[in-house]
Amino acid sequence: MDFVDIISDIGVGKAMVTFVVSMLPVIELRGAIPIGVGLGLPVWQSALIAMAGNILPAPFIIAFVRVVMDWLREKSERARRFVAWLERKGTGKKADRVRQAEFWGLLLFVAVPLPGTGAWTGALIAALLNMRMSKALPPIVIGVLIAGLLVSLATAGVITVFF
Repeated sequence: MDFVDIISDIGVGKAMVTFVVSMLPVIELRGAIPIGVGLGLPVWQSALIAMAGNILPAPFIIAFVRVVMDWLREKSERARRFVAWLERKGTGKKADRVRQAEFWGLLLFVAVPLPGTGAWTGALIAALLNMRMSKALPPIVIGVLIAGLLVSLATAGVITVFF
């Protein structure tokens, strides 16, 4: 029994799997588009579904991450260390680049489909830099669209990532 059989058995559609995977941190659309194609979706459909799913968490991250972090700090030492790690990730070298160029920095950060970049980290950085939703969301959305296009082209074999 392979992954497709397991998914079929539990009644979850290919589009839903692609959508949910694209919302997961770290994996995001970089993993969701190839998974959707592997499940049998056309590249364009997999890309559109993955981009929508990847964008969905961003406004919630921007709006609520500070509240959640404050709550977690009070729960335990382990939670406090996790929050400190997130803050380091969101305010480190990558955040400095975003801070300097705001719109373009955030857009490029999200658009480059490499590990450690993407909508989740971009939204986290925006929240930790106290960027307003109206300033942070447009570059994140455009960055997701660009990353989705790049991953789609790589998945379709139009561009190569490695030589």
